[in-house]
Amino acid sequence: MSIATLVPPTAVTRKRGLLAGWSRAGKLGLAVLGFWLIVALAALFLGDQALGEMSDAGVFQAMSAQHWLGTDYLGRDMLVRIVAGTPYTIGVALVATLLACGAGALLGLLAAVTGGWVDATLSRLLDTLVSIPSKMFALVVIAGFGSSVPLLIAVAAIVYTPGCYRIIRSLAVNINAMDYVTVARARGEGRAYIMRREVLPNITGPLLADMGLRFVYALRLLASLSFLGLGVQPPMADWGSLVRENLGALPVGGVSVLAPALAIATLTIAVNLVIDNLPGHTDADRETH
Repeated sequence: MSIATLVPPTAVTRKRGLLAGWSRAGKLGLAVLGFWLIVALAALFLGDQALGEMSDAGVFQAMSAQHWLGTDYLGRDMLVRIVAGTPYTIGVALVATLLACGAGALLGLLAAVTGGWVDATLSRLLDTLVSIPSKMFALVVIAGFGSSVPLLIAVAAIVYTPGCYRIIRSLAVNINAMDYVTVARARGEGRAYIMRREVLPNITGPLLADMGLRFVYALRLLASLSFLGLGVQPPMADWGSLVRENLGALPVGGVSVLAPALAIATLTIAVNLVIDNLPGHTDADRETH
């Protein structure tokens, strides 16, 4: 018997490192995502004076040593504005995603494990919500109650809960039919135990992948609302509102309108690269399993 057969697979995995199974694209996505998270944390220490400070360079100025990303429509430093908008862009989308996936996963697990009228009722109610276009729902709610950060989070969470519910329920129904779940029921375990200990650990990978996709969807929805003037309101700003504010720079090819658009693109691409390289999603993992 060789030494390799005596070493548990988990030990070998630990020695290879946390990023050993990740491709270069996945590592690049993690690096970009980590960069924006650091920027979001650094923005919390910026003072209000720095965010609204006018420059004597004029409006829609090109990149320079003084202003790396030029100036906006009021002559403010565009780099500072993008940094200031990062917490709102990432934070609102992230909180909405966590709420949507948390509620969707909980309801999906409950429907799959309970079955019967509970499953039918939840499925029909959430299917009805899916039939409403997300942007139309958001526009109606914001028009009725006004725009605020808590309302934007609530709207995005409500919009994307049904999608997460349907995916988690479909996965949980298959797991719920497994023999070890039947054994758990036979020994008297309750629904909460089965949901938490028997079903949830077996769908963690797909749940994380779906969370990444929901984050991209929420980011896109919130950016589009901000572009329409219904998202984060002044003096606060996110990347979508920065694009809208600086549309006047398009005729002169100003970087002030391109920079926030590129920031949105890099963040969404980075999240997609990370999703594609999650454990169990790469070609090597498929061949191994």
